[in-house]
Amino acid sequence: MEYMALILFACVCLVLLLGFPVALSLAGTSLLFAGIGILLGGFDASYLHALPSRLYGILTNTTLIAVPLFVFMGVLLEKSKIAEQLLNAMAQVLSGRFPAGLAVSVIVVGMLLAASTGIVGATVVTMGLLSLPTMLKRGYSPELSTGLICATGTLGQIIPPSIALVLLGDVLSSAYQQAQLNMGIFSPDSVSVGDLFVGAIVPGLILVGLYSAYVIALAFRHNSGVPHHTEPKQPIAWSMVFGALLPPLILIFVVLGAIITGFATPTEAAGVGATGALILALAKRSLTRSQCWEVLVETSKITSMVFLILIGASVFSLVFRGFGGEELIHTYFSSLPGGTIAAILVVMLVVFLLGFILDFIEITFVVVPIVAPVLLMMGVDPVWLGIMLAVNLQTSFLTPPFGFALFYLRGVAPPTVQTAQIYRGVLPFIVIQLVLLALLMIWPNLATYLPDVLY
Repeated sequence: MEYMALILFACVCLVLLLGFPVALSLAGTSLLFAGIGILLGGFDASYLHALPSRLYGILTNTTLIAVPLFVFMGVLLEKSKIAEQLLNAMAQVLSGRFPAGLAVSVIVVGMLLAASTGIVGATVVTMGLLSLPTMLKRGYSPELSTGLICATGTLGQIIPPSIALVLLGDVLSSAYQQAQLNMGIFSPDSVSVGDLFVGAIVPGLILVGLYSAYVIALAFRHNSGVPHHTEPKQPIAWSMVFGALLPPLILIFVVLGAIITGFATPTEAAGVGATGALILALAKRSLTRSQCWEVLVETSKITSMVFLILIGASVFSLVFRGFGGEELIHTYFSSLPGGTIAAILVVMLVVFLLGFILDFIEITFVVVPIVAPVLLMMGVDPVWLGIMLAVNLQTSFLTPPFGFALFYLRGVAPPTVQTAQIYRGVLPFIVIQLVLLALLMIWPNLATYLPDVLY
């Protein structure tokens, strides 16, 4: 029974690879192993007594109420054509005025969509429909065009308000309190979703800068996929530009400003954001009754998926801990020759490799609760760890064979664009994300400076 916890983890990954539903795979496999452990005398059945209170705690968690609200806000902005207006406005301002202007405008719009919607699928599909045909027509290579759109779509993972940061914040908050209690600290400090939002601002902007520097550098190289002829300048209709930019920017500043200044919790700010998105959609008169219904259905589907996976992951973590998995991980990390640095490197490598086969939600709910308490007990800063994990999980959308951004773009890309070209196109951007991860590893202050100053 000593390695039963690791066998459980391996079996869960195998069942997920076979294509079974994530939530049911997590809960079903864990309960099956718990039953076997009870029969063989290696699992204490009293651990399962905590299951009802855990499930009740999930459903009454006020932090997680932000998830459906942010999802509603993002889907609503996507359906109301805000993205299309943003792209047209930025293309007018940037195209033809410096090298790779169209590519940079795609990055800037992707950043703004990430800060206003936070939904990777919506951003990739929208940008794929609007900008991919234009980039191909202007002479950009299929590899660069598709890779850039997929990469900018994943900015919603790291730039707040991000659903990934909300989920990570909730998991890390519990892990941080548990780690302090294990160390005998009975008045523990806390880490909040707002801390992660603030900590992600600088890394998110650095990533946008790295993307832009990469495509601008390509513009000065021959056969790099960037057209060398001058892009046609578009006359700037400043009234249209400001009309497209100001409403979402005001909404972003209100939501993030309320969180950063401490005026509102992330959940309260999410409610303000959802209401603001509804007002914008109604003001533009771009929302029909059928679209309203689509928004509600899509929000319900995504929210139900997240909470069902969270329930399944809660069952898994309970059984994993009952088999002594947490002590096993702690012993392994403590015995590594490099200490804390080696433990962090191992965790980041494991998360990166799991990103090839698992979704970010699965990794957040399954892997993070296992390794985070151990790392936090070793003295790792919770905000820095959260941002490192968020950047690492961002790569899971781009890494084949199961990168969801690749699937989203493949669904809307023209038949002339081959799947192999999409896969080749994302490789440089995966490297850029890993470069950001290395920068955070070397200079943790990139993630911790703003939270330390503000709080």
